[in-house]
Amino acid sequence: MKLKLIGVVFSSAMLLFAPAAHCGGGEELVEAPVYDELLNQISMREAEMLWQAGVPFYDVNTLEVWTEGFIPGAIFFNVRDWKKLLPADKDKTIVFYCANKLCTSSEMAAREVMKLGYTDVRQMPDGIDGWKLSGRKVEKP
Repeated sequence: MKLKLIGVVFSSAMLLFAPAAHCGGGEELVEAPVYDELLNQISMREAEMLWQAGVPFYDVNTLEVWTEGFIPGAIFFNVRDWKKLLPADKDKTIVFYCANKLCTSSEMAAREVMKLGYTDVRQMPDGIDGWKLSGRKVEKP
């Protein structure tokens, strides 16, 4: 009987707080942002072909993730003066990646670079985790 009472009290408490939890904690709902820049997402196979061709890769991970391994030759992009790291030729192919499909840092970086007028920006959703899991080589600082 005691367990049933605890269950009823707990269920009642959950119902009491459920609306706030389901509706953004009581905040007013707002529309999700719409991005005008459509990303050119590439597969691991495409990424490897571009890497072999010498296309610049930009790693948008944190320094901690970077030190665990990065695509050989990739440029660490998570710095204040990141614009200085970009090629002068805005039509040059460039690739951005971060940790994995759950990480959005490379998507945000790619969109920012596209806003600057770069025309051939690619984004590798599988990130460094996908690169490593597929057995491709990595480099460490």
